[in-house]
Amino acid sequence: MKLLRLFWKMLVGIKDVLALILLVLFFGAIFVGLCLTTKNGAISSRNLGAASAADGALLIDFSGNLVEKTEGTSFLDLIQDNNNQNEILLREVVYGLEQAARNPKIKAVVVDLSDFSGGGRAAISAVDNALDKVKAAGKPVLSFAGFYNDARYRIAAHGTEIWLPNLGEVALLGVGGNQLYYKGLLDKLGVETKIYRVGRFKSFVEPFTRTEQSPDAKAANQALANSLWQTTLQDIAHARPKAHVAEWALNPTSFLKSGHSFAELSQSAGMIDHIGNAIDFGNRVASLVGKDKQPGSFKAVSLASFIGANPPSSAGSAIGVVTVSGEIVDNETRSGQVSGSTISSLILDTLAKGDIKALVVRVDSPGGSVSAAEQMRSAILAAKAKGLPVIVSMGSVAASGGYWISTPADKIFADPSTITGSIGVFSLIPTFQQTLHKIGLSADGVKTTPLSGQPDVFRGTTPEFDQLMQFGVDTIYDRFTSIVASSRHLPLEKVREIAEGRVWSGVDAKKIGLVDQYGSLQDAVTEAAKRAHLDPSHTHMQFIDEEPSFVEMILKNLFQHQASDAKIVARNPNIDAYGSMAGNSQEQLVRIVAAIRGIAQTSTMQARCLECVVEVKPTSQDRHLADRLITQTALRP
Repeated sequence: MKLLRLFWKMLVGIKDVLALILLVLFFGAIFVGLCLTTKNGAISSRNLGAASAADGALLIDFSGNLVEKTEGTSFLDLIQDNNNQNEILLREVVYGLEQAARNPKIKAVVVDLSDFSGGGRAAISAVDNALDKVKAAGKPVLSFAGFYNDARYRIAAHGTEIWLPNLGEVALLGVGGNQLYYKGLLDKLGVETKIYRVGRFKSFVEPFTRTEQSPDAKAANQALANSLWQTTLQDIAHARPKAHVAEWALNPTSFLKSGHSFAELSQSAGMIDHIGNAIDFGNRVASLVGKDKQPGSFKAVSLASFIGANPPSSAGSAIGVVTVSGEIVDNETRSGQVSGSTISSLILDTLAKGDIKALVVRVDSPGGSVSAAEQMRSAILAAKAKGLPVIVSMGSVAASGGYWISTPADKIFADPSTITGSIGVFSLIPTFQQTLHKIGLSADGVKTTPLSGQPDVFRGTTPEFDQLMQFGVDTIYDRFTSIVASSRHLPLEKVREIAEGRVWSGVDAKKIGLVDQYGSLQDAVTEAAKRAHLDPSHTHMQFIDEEPSFVEMILKNLFQHQASDAKIVARNPNIDAYGSMAGNSQEQLVRIVAAIRGIAQTSTMQARCLECVVEVKPTSQDRHLADRLITQTALRP
């Protein structure tokens, strides 16, 4: 029998090896085929030129999330996570729009927002500025969606025509909302959360210690929300003066009239221009750029095709651009995180090659590990030590650890809607002695020092350990404020007044000296070129990114959403704005689960910002856990 079992194991092992070999050969054949197709000139997502030869419209399909940096996708992510969303790379959208403004073959820009999931405020502002350049070139910009929420409408408002189906809606929610507080649950479970913190406004830890916001946190958060909302209103009012946007958002019921649809009310309030379905919209675009074969279609080229035919120039001197996007962690990362060691290595390797004349750091991060932030900061300082100008361009969020890595900059650019500051430090350790007691468990042991076995999650921490932890947090906070004072040329007392963990909008951050100037990534690159004594018109951006793996390249070509050339054909966009908002509430719970799991897996000191609406990208495990919580809550009597 033993011999038979051994023989069977050998057969199974041979079968597994053969299956693996066949799988590798299969994907390798696909990859070679894709390469050959591209080489022979056929249309693909990244090498597409034939479609842009004729006059027409540039079609930008905003299906998914607008991001500063796309994430690598594993095969397991694709087969396990049905909610894997497409990512739209901001820099490609901006580049494509700027090229479309100058290209005589592009007669109009079509923005399809039907499946747009949203993006950071500064990222949306960058798209808006690029759309304004298209309009300034005298080219129409037409937008279509089944409904418009805040993010969709901010983009659509910068167009020349906004279209909405008859059953569609414009629903603006403004800035704000509720977050969960866990203290009541933790008390019931017997979990004690040991908090070590500095900063009166460092409210990241409050959900674990309180059942509601503290007065200080509430006041600061309200001021932040008011500033961001006012910036949004001013932006829309400037782009679309005829829209009664403030009244529509603050008192929407005043527009209700019997016998009118939401779309008609939106049109009467100046929020939209035309009511029509996808075919009506397509016919309107066709009247401007030419018809295609099907009803409601028009001559157009997709963004990927257009960029493939008009790639960025590599002439002139290189300005290095490194993107720090996501939660800052020390080593290995999951989706939505950025590794301090990875970014540091990328910068140092690029410096060793000596082929960049300046460095621009694009920061879109709410912070995270202090040690990882310091590792990135050290690499940026190495660029300065070599005599390279260093400019920081802040995205939607550059707070806590995100501000830490911004301190070496010669100049900091931000958007008025950037969320920054949050200069504070904390550490969090849960202990379970009361939880164990509730279920009849206890713990005991021996020790040789007050720190033996610490932090002890079974019996609690010792006073000596608590003192040392708090001293460590205080020391890091002192270093943080000192770095800010030195880099921003501010008195230390002034920095401590504006620190305390408080979060600021870009507007307020500029007033108090945390940022220097409003501007885009391109503005930061131009500034870097000037400081390197270069003509900005004879430079190009060299993005310092990780090279995708062989498997990632295959998966991207196989599974990533591909925008089709030529048309919006009649399709049924989602027109239920309020139903979609209900779905957003569930997505918020999923992201809370992801954020908590991220904290629990991190043992280092944290410089992190909760108020920044952290865009932690959930995994399939996070979604599964959130679904179980929702199901159990719904079934509970």
